[in-house]
Amino acid sequence: MAELAERIGELGASLASIKEQVGNLATDFTTKLSANGEVSAELTTKVDKALSELGDTTTRIGELEKRAAREREHANDNEPRDIGDIVVDSDKFKATDVSGGWRGSIRVGMERADITSANTTVGAGRSAGTSLVPGARVAGIVAPPNRQFTIRDLIAPGRTSASSVEFVKETGFTNSAAPVAEGAQKPKSDLTFNLFTTPVRTLAHIFKASRQILDDAPALASYINARGTYGLKFIEENQILNGDGTGQNLNGIVPQATAFAPEFAPDNETAIDRLRLAILQVILAEYPASGFVLNPIDWARIELTKDLGGNYIVGNANSPIGPSLWNLPVVQTQAMGEGEFLTGAFNLAAQIFDRMDVEVLLSSENVDDFEKNMFTVRIEERLALAVYRPEAFVTGDVNPTVTP
Repeated sequence: MAELAERIGELGASLASIKEQVGNLATDFTTKLSANGEVSAELTTKVDKALSELGDTTTRIGELEKRAAREREHANDNEPRDIGDIVVDSDKFKATDVSGGWRGSIRVGMERADITSANTTVGAGRSAGTSLVPGARVAGIVAPPNRQFTIRDLIAPGRTSASSVEFVKETGFTNSAAPVAEGAQKPKSDLTFNLFTTPVRTLAHIFKASRQILDDAPALASYINARGTYGLKFIEENQILNGDGTGQNLNGIVPQATAFAPEFAPDNETAIDRLRLAILQVILAEYPASGFVLNPIDWARIELTKDLGGNYIVGNANSPIGPSLWNLPVVQTQAMGEGEFLTGAFNLAAQIFDRMDVEVLLSSENVDDFEKNMFTVRIEERLALAVYRPEAFVTGDVNPTVTP
């Protein structure tokens, strides 16, 4: 309807211009005919052309107006009608002479249901698309918030084509190096090694969806893909940090990390002190610490720490720099338990090996899916985690123990 109205308006403007042109040509035609008794062939051609355009435009506008009227009638037939419309359109009302103040009753058929706004809800047994007051549907599916995954960014990446990853680690070094006199026997040192294996584990889950819903809601397939992938990454981050190595679990960093054992206890110890002492413990193990992993609640407490003058010690509300402490980046994740910390040489002492990136497969040939018109969506990945040097990681309680 809007498009028709726009076209009619455009033709109306064109018609007004043509009428003005015809008027001007008519005046010119009459003037020259009176003066000379004849007019040129050129002027006659212009007049004929203008009159022809005027007739064509008038005809086109008439046709469009008829079409618009038909579309209005068709649209009105599909619109919900109230009880007054039903009565007026009834055959008995049309056959009744009401000019003399007729009184009586007219029976009309209507749906036997209360007409209320509640009929617009699914709970009232009505379809929102056909109810008296249809709802405004927001496009898409409103998803819950996603956790930001950052642990992978700290750890060295790798790939493998095997079902397990093997690495040789030095397990002992007897260093007998010493100054030696000329001609004297050189001291003998010793090295020992051991072969370690970390298995590739599979993280996976499936979804069930009917053929009909996937056909009728095409966006659902991509939504399942995105949410299913997120579900894998959610478990992956927890496994990298906290997997206990039993069954099909990864052997995570926290269970293998060295317990926090500070070299000394500073006066009035704070959480900030403890994290600095954890860095020292990593350094004494001959590794450079590359970051902290903290629960967001613990990091917020640290950032809000103030000195006696009420000034923030760590936090700076105007700083464009990301979270950091003791010149090391701080990764905040709820996969880390509240009240605990992890620090260490993430980029040197551990590595993730991806055997298969996240894969999404759709099949109707699972159990009785074909008979039931169902699809199974399988989302999975395969990876291994190698913690080369557990002593390069330190974990413990963020806050110092308060003794009564």
